[in-house]
Amino acid sequence: MKETKYLSIAQVAKILGISRIAVYKKVKNGKIKAIRIGRTFAIPKKSIKKYFLDVKGAPLKEEEKQEIERAVKKTIDEYGEVLRRLGNE
Repeated sequence: MKETKYLSIAQVAKILGISRIAVYKKVKNGKIKAIRIGRTFAIPKKSIKKYFLDVKGAPLKEEEKQEIERAVKKTIDEYGEVLRRLGNE
């Protein structure tokens, strides 16, 4: 059987452990490169390897760090007392 160079959205979703919609969003945002064929997408296997390298190996950008910091601060502001109580259990 001949091995293909491309994967479907469903196959990529299964490999990454995320939903198909999440894969569509990553394709739309350009995080995963894909080729449109009619109404569907073909994703080169090289794109998935590159995605893993980008996600797993790259340090966070300054804006990403700031976004995480804001989210943590908001969570502590809103749920700080609950988190402290859970920590004491």
